[in-house]
Amino acid sequence: MENIKIATAQFEHQSGDKTYNLAMIDQLAGEAAAQGAQAVAFHECSVTGYSFARTLGKAQMLALAEYVPNGPSIQTLVAIATKHNIAILAGLFEKDAADNLYKAYVCVSKNGLLAKYHKLHPFINPHLTPGNSYCVFDLYGWKCGILICYDNNIVENVRATALLGADIIFMPHVTMCTPSTRPGAGFVNPALWLAKETDPTSLRIEFDGLKGREWLMKWLPARAYDNGIYAIFSNAIGMDGDQLKNGCSMVVDPFGDIVAECRKLGNEVVTATLTPQKLTDAGGYRYRKARRPDLYRDIIGQPHVADQKVVWL
Repeated sequence: MENIKIATAQFEHQSGDKTYNLAMIDQLAGEAAAQGAQAVAFHECSVTGYSFARTLGKAQMLALAEYVPNGPSIQTLVAIATKHNIAILAGLFEKDAADNLYKAYVCVSKNGLLAKYHKLHPFINPHLTPGNSYCVFDLYGWKCGILICYDNNIVENVRATALLGADIIFMPHVTMCTPSTRPGAGFVNPALWLAKETDPTSLRIEFDGLKGREWLMKWLPARAYDNGIYAIFSNAIGMDGDQLKNGCSMVVDPFGDIVAECRKLGNEVVTATLTPQKLTDAGGYRYRKARRPDLYRDIIGQPHVADQKVVWL
């Protein structure tokens, strides 16, 4: 494998406004290409918007969702990828011919759809159907996987994707700044976002504290380190419906080190160079080889009833 340049982006999407969101993806994809990136990743539901969907009925969800790959948004993403000669990863709600609904994330290039993944643990809307398979695909000679938001909080999903061969795992999110049982969690006051030009300090304190980045740092580097993979974290920034999100889109290497991060209080894209040598130098590479599945295969695989309650809905 040769080195690859991957960009991660953050932007403030508009709920249900695909035209606006696709225009932002176009703009930031152009900026990523100018930085030399071969691929750029956006947050989950970056095409459609996210949290507003928690109040939608099934008919409204079906009107918002699209077919993949034949829907208009996928065709627009392919056109943007062709325009900038860059692969694009973005998210939207998908429907099929039987009116099943999914939280989808796709990778497209000038050659069309390269990969599609359905979120395994969707919860924003009761009409969403969980995905039932992992996704590993080739991108410029690298093996890549996709896990959407909550999927990454279940450590088995990251390990399974790595064991299937993924060197890079794209981790699109709309996360942080929401209530939880963990200490320090909670919403961030939207008034701080409106005052970010005159008082960026107060907003940064909230965004970087336990409501936001400090929580992220408790687990995201560990996913990359333990599995010896590159984690491409993409997150929304600004107002997501009635909730404020803090961005912090970043690239984490197999050592668990941040090699690029969006730090603006607004739309931004950053690019990192990924090198194959880090994959085998990292401890996670050795840890995977040292595994003894005979000890825990039956423990991990025992019957279990999933509980996907989310307290902030």
